[in-house]
Amino acid sequence: MAILQTVLFPVQDVEKAKPVYTALLGVAPSVESPYYVGYDAEGQHVGLVPNGSTNGPACYRHVEDLSAGLAALVEAGASIAQEPKEVGNGRTVASVLDVDGNEIGLIQDRG
Repeated sequence: MAILQTVLFPVQDVEKAKPVYTALLGVAPSVESPYYVGYDAEGQHVGLVPNGSTNGPACYRHVEDLSAGLAALVEAGASIAQEPKEVGNGRTVASVLDVDGNEIGLIQDRG
């Protein structure tokens, strides 16, 4: 399994972006909604986030303990970009900025 299993791309127009990512990944979206489109291909999840930030894609590591992972990153010098937020289906996400301003995300699934 990949260390960074989820990559989210901010897009301005999800309807225009979908055909590009469908062609790139060779699969149809596994999740489609007005606020998120997701693809699952070869053990990787790629998401399109409409009206996302213009900072570029963010990579997410799936963790068992989001609070501990977030604390370790902050202790190492990262700063909080997004506090933990429940996004549905038992999933909580949070993100930090590394010392150069790159976004790193954490995902915890409760099953």
